[in-house]
Amino acid sequence: MKQEDTKNKILNKALELFSDKGYDSVSVGEIAKAVGIKAPSLYNHYPSKQAIFDAIVEDTAKKYEKDTDKIDIHVQNSQQDVPVFSEISEDELVRRVRQLFCYSLHDEKIARFRRMMTIEQFRSPELARLYTERYVNRILNYHAGIFRSLIAAGELRNENPDTLALMYVSPVITLIAVCDRQPEKESECLEKLDAHVRLFFRSFNVSYENEGESQ
Repeated sequence: MKQEDTKNKILNKALELFSDKGYDSVSVGEIAKAVGIKAPSLYNHYPSKQAIFDAIVEDTAKKYEKDTDKIDIHVQNSQQDVPVFSEISEDELVRRVRQLFCYSLHDEKIARFRRMMTIEQFRSPELARLYTERYVNRILNYHAGIFRSLIAAGELRNENPDTLALMYVSPVITLIAVCDRQPEKESECLEKLDAHVRLFFRSFNVSYENEGESQ
């Protein structure tokens, strides 16, 4: 097996174990056994279990950025994505949000990473901060940036963009968490997701508001 293949397998097997058992409950020996190598050989690729964890964080961030680039919703740079949401229709917004929701839910590596971080946020203040930054602040700041630009362009009602972001994002985060705990509720959650996005669009999109007044 090539060195790069072995390194990737180490990360994948470690993520699988961390997401099932938690970081502290998994030994380097367990990871090596899952990969099919001996523990001393694993140290040729990563110097410690913490180094493996850090590499998983970096690798998953790169994967998320690469994958979301294909659907033009990066959650990395709001200004880059403003053209995607400018003058977007209600149906198209629903489609894009659902696409990102399903990706986050069903991509095995992304789902396992989220599960791992859900467990590990209680292990240390550092990981709690990382969880908040990655799954709350980053998403809120991204959407606030989008909304700020759309408000300036006269496409959204002139409300506080940070408050709008909180109103918009919180139900999405909640529904993903429900699906993580109870996968059988996915269809129900998708219906709620669509209803939420449509209500938000109709409540704050200026063109929809003007259309309603003209009828």
